[in-house]
Amino acid sequence: MKNTFIFLICLTPLFISAQSQMPNVRLKNLDNDYKNVYEDYNEQDKVYVFSFWATWCAPCLSELESISENIEDWKEEVDFDVIAVSVDDARTVKRVKPLINGKDWDYEVLLDTNQELKRTLQISNVPHVIVVKNQKVVLVHNGYVEGAEEELFEEIKSL
Repeated sequence: MKNTFIFLICLTPLFISAQSQMPNVRLKNLDNDYKNVYEDYNEQDKVYVFSFWATWCAPCLSELESISENIEDWKEEVDFDVIAVSVDDARTVKRVKPLINGKDWDYEVLLDTNQELKRTLQISNVPHVIVVKNQKVVLVHNGYVEGAEEELFEEIKSL
């Protein structure tokens, strides 16, 4: 009993610090305009998929490419948007726009160069997906393997 109590006390800070709502953070998009992730992505009952990625992350690019290949069909079933949040730092952020220009991705791209959003949401590595509905984080997925995009879509449909 004593060990269980100590275990629960040790876990409490993990649950308290978990982010359950989108923070009030502003990021630039590729047009150099600011977007607030709390205020600008808040349409009632709409699902937003925030995909955290970097130009140097091969699994990230595979995940975004796989979503891109399916997004038109998926949007016929569910109203959702994908926001690709680049966590490239000041040294590598210059690679983002050329990479995006070479892809046929229909995503809003935000630049988290200071990694403020990444830190606030307690994201340690990429690829990392956060699904938001009504400004609440409803699903978190870390990592990517082929086929994971289908599981993600099934989760989105269930919302």
